[in-house]
Amino acid sequence: MEPNIGIKKEHLSSVAHELTKILADEFVLYTKTRNAHWNVEGPDFHSKHVFFEAQYEQLDEIMDSVAERIRSIGHYSPATLKEYLALTHLTEKSRAANDGTGFIGELLADHESIIIHLRENVNRFANEWHDAGTSDYITGLMETHEKMAWMLRAHLR
Repeated sequence: MEPNIGIKKEHLSSVAHELTKILADEFVLYTKTRNAHWNVEGPDFHSKHVFFEAQYEQLDEIMDSVAERIRSIGHYSPATLKEYLALTHLTEKSRAANDGTGFIGELLADHESIIIHLRENVNRFANEWHDAGTSDYITGLMETHEKMAWMLRAHLR
């Protein structure tokens, strides 16, 4: 049964498609953060290992929330690596060194890229597709990424 929530079917489809891109970005960032957690080395290993764990746990909750938002508007969430890699605007990078500072810089750049992407779409959801709920939702998501980026940025000072 299709949702009857006051948003045109074609608009729900557009919203869902844009949300699948956000989910893909979140999944790639989650994977990169897990990589940092598993592979960080150096004298600050323990503190960075714990820090990255807190970040990937937060990203895990975000992914679930985005996927549920897609489902709540009557669409299916992508759930394969192939789909995520086709949808994301982030890149998979291989690091030559597994130092905490390098991982943090790369993850910070990805968070900032996601923040910009979300900010560019806040009004699009509300004005173009008449979905104030998703507009509000991604505003909150943007604020979460801003805080996560701040935490990363603070390590680079």
